[in-house]
Amino acid sequence: MNRLLPKLLALLLAVAPFLNASAQAPVPPEIAAKAYLLLDVASDQVLAERQADARADPASLTKLMTAWLVFDALKAKKLTLEQALPVSLRAWSERKGGGSLMFIDTTMTPKVDELLRGMIAVSGNDAAVALAEGVGGTLDGFVGMMNRQAQAWGLKNTQFKNVTGLTEAGHYSSARDLSVIAARIVRDFPEYYAAYYALRNYTYNGIKQDNRNMLLGRDASIDGMKTGYTDAAGYCLVASAQRDFPNGKRRLISVVMGTASREARAGESQKLLNWGWTAWDAVRLFDGGKAATTVPVWKGAQPTAALGAQQAIVVTVPKGEGDKLKTAIARTDPLVAPLAQGQKVGTLEVSTAAGAKIASVPLVVLQAVPEAGLFGRAWDSIRLWIK
Repeated sequence: MNRLLPKLLALLLAVAPFLNASAQAPVPPEIAAKAYLLLDVASDQVLAERQADARADPASLTKLMTAWLVFDALKAKKLTLEQALPVSLRAWSERKGGGSLMFIDTTMTPKVDELLRGMIAVSGNDAAVALAEGVGGTLDGFVGMMNRQAQAWGLKNTQFKNVTGLTEAGHYSSARDLSVIAARIVRDFPEYYAAYYALRNYTYNGIKQDNRNMLLGRDASIDGMKTGYTDAAGYCLVASAQRDFPNGKRRLISVVMGTASREARAGESQKLLNWGWTAWDAVRLFDGGKAATTVPVWKGAQPTAALGAQQAIVVTVPKGEGDKLKTAIARTDPLVAPLAQGQKVGTLEVSTAAGAKIASVPLVVLQAVPEAGLFGRAWDSIRLWIK
């Protein structure tokens, strides 16, 4: 019996991490995809993933970045939705590439709004090229913009070689990076997201085409985003869904890459989203702009500063764990004026009852605290020295 004890102890030590993990986090369903990721947008938490950082052919999911840059140009008033753009020979030549098309030609001058519908709803490669040339001047110039934006967001497994997603050496992305781009579209340009990504079909020049995102017709909560397919990539889908809950709206974004068919990418995405709704709860800890804590300030014109977050602080937890959360605040000490509004001075740490860390949220100064007068600063200097 004594000889068995070391073996039993070793076995317990080996399985303990898995027992602990399973007790703390729901186990996702089996997803038939080479890579996948599920993101809760409000809390910015990844709920499930597999091979999420593996570099892979993104196919037409590439057009998420193409669209973001067009939306950004619209916001900067570098072009307008009603502006007509020429169709170059390069855009027209996409007909020879074998991909999806809006079916524009060099005799046409479609509006930016029409091209966005053609690129997003029916994945037109020709529309993507026309928009890229309209924003970047040249395709190479626009691809450079795509890569600089990816670098600015810290996307370490993304490199673009074209604006359409057709297979090309050195053109790759990952499930995690694509979830970042998708979430940026939703957050940065909600008006454009709502206007284009829920379109079920689009008719241009008498040609009607359906959106290839089959989930738009199956689940009312799914309101976008983008499909993709090439021989190298398999069938891919980024899906975004929003539902109303008692504590507010909640949005999930799923990314599945490398499934076997159009039906598979839709079914696996639906499975992942359904699990995200049922296995997890979103908990709103504090509203945006509201104080999470009030802390003393030295050498300030006022004795305290309110700390909080500019956006609502939301965390996503396993179902039923919301009332068991623990929070702790780590902050700069001593806090010395002047303090600027929005200045980061602390962190809100959120963990489960078992001590597993869920989120770390930056805390900022909600209202500026100017310096006190000469006497006030001198008095606090003495107090700090004594302290």
